[in-house]
Amino acid sequence: MSRSVTVGVDDSAESRAAAEWAAREALLRGLPLKIMSVSEPSPRFLARSPLLDPDTYRHWAEQVTSQSADGIRLRHPGIEVITEQLTGTPADVLCEAAGLSELLVLGSRTLRGLGGFMVGSVSLGVVARAERPVVLVRAGEQAADEHDRDPAGAPSAVTPFRPVVLGLDIDQADDTLLEFAFDAAARRKAPLRIVHAWPEPPTSFYRFAGDAELYDSLERGQATLLSKVVLPWQQRFPDVEVMEASRCGSAAEVLVDDSRDASLVVVGRRIRTRSFGARIGHVTHSALHHIAAPVAVVAHS
Repeated sequence: MSRSVTVGVDDSAESRAAAEWAAREALLRGLPLKIMSVSEPSPRFLARSPLLDPDTYRHWAEQVTSQSADGIRLRHPGIEVITEQLTGTPADVLCEAAGLSELLVLGSRTLRGLGGFMVGSVSLGVVARAERPVVLVRAGEQAADEHDRDPAGAPSAVTPFRPVVLGLDIDQADDTLLEFAFDAAARRKAPLRIVHAWPEPPTSFYRFAGDAELYDSLERGQATLLSKVVLPWQQRFPDVEVMEASRCGSAAEVLVDDSRDASLVVVGRRIRTRSFGARIGHVTHSALHHIAAPVAVVAHS
């Protein structure tokens, strides 16, 4: 089965940024780009807008898709672009599309003045259920944002990529997650920063004698464990420069802080099969809401 990079579009700024990012990723991977729009069978806003009948709504969705494809073809000559308009519940249709894709790309909008990002219920539902990687891209994201500034300090899309950042739990270091991050760094010829957080020792709250020695011992031990996990992947991807960051503190806070200069942030989501249903975990949730760079959520067992 031939896979593609798939992007879900509507007429929003975050959707347009997601489509541009998806086009660049498709070129990096040498894959077709599939641009998809999903029409609900009975959109809720139609009941409040009598001038919009279902046929008009479907025509608008088709226009959005075709205009997005025309723009991508113009700005990225040579890329193979496929369009598709489907009807159904958006989260369900996008989850199914993700399963047939190399990865799925969706948009996420900025919460102005609050330093965070709005992840809609559809996107969260897809991230929590899809078993293929899902990338969320912020409104306003541009190619230059993923690259170092040029020697004059100006934004540039032709300078080297900024680091790819991987948030890793070394107790659950899944190969699917590590492979995705190393492959993303290799395709970008970018460094890979692997971030691991470990909790502060309980005695530090009480300032017992020997706390400094205990902290140093824990720090060395955690760094050694991280290196053992990473070593086989360094050998498999010898051209990727790896930066290991083992830090004490909240995993969510450490990852957000270490991702300020990232071109792409990669986090994992464990696939749940129990009756309590899908969830994304607090670290991934924090990454989606507070990291400015595109965030790839990789489902793993």
